[in-house]
Amino acid sequence: MQQRILLVVCSGGGAPLPSVWWPLNVGRCNHIPVAETRNAMATEGEPTDLIKVLHLLMLSFTWGMQVWVSFIGGFALVQQVTRHTFGLVQSKLFPVYFYCLLGGNLVSLAVFAVYHPRELLDWHDSVQMLMFFVALITAGLNGRWFGPAATEVMFQMRQVEEEHGLGNQVGLSSQKDGYAKLREQDPKYRGYRSTFGRYHALSTVCNLIGFICTTTNLIYTALNLSTI
Repeated sequence: MQQRILLVVCSGGGAPLPSVWWPLNVGRCNHIPVAETRNAMATEGEPTDLIKVLHLLMLSFTWGMQVWVSFIGGFALVQQVTRHTFGLVQSKLFPVYFYCLLGGNLVSLAVFAVYHPRELLDWHDSVQMLMFFVALITAGLNGRWFGPAATEVMFQMRQVEEEHGLGNQVGLSSQKDGYAKLREQDPKYRGYRSTFGRYHALSTVCNLIGFICTTTNLIYTALNLSTI
């Protein structure tokens, strides 16, 4: 005969005791299936209203910052200032941006992990946990490696461009012929451009992956709201 593991919950003050057969009569006992008890335990660690607000604010802060820096601020700025000024502003802005992302993703991951123990995760929770982790890793890669490397090469390019009278024009499309001629004539500058393009591409991919992860988690959170 197949047996089910039961929890014996006794009203005589005893703690729940797992057993297949409990021969002693301690107070008044009720047999509750383990599966039902586990489902009940999942709701015992509900976050407080303050934690919910913190979690939503952190997600919104991270997502809004990514939207502004990635899709609005840069495109607006590059049309108003010279190429070298644009690079200088980005070199000061990006470290703050990446480390704010890193901190925001770390807080979001920590809060989510505390209220979603591994043994109680379903596949939706697992996807969210993975998204938080990937967003954290991509922000760390940009803040620690790709961002600083791209900035260093950019200043090396800037030095060569200034020697040839380039970089003081507004917009990235100005003096295309001058930049093309410099690449052809100066192998060192050509190497700088290639290295910068590689680091910039890696940084952009990481930033985009992080944005997708944050957007996905924000959508999951919105779908779980009981009301607006």
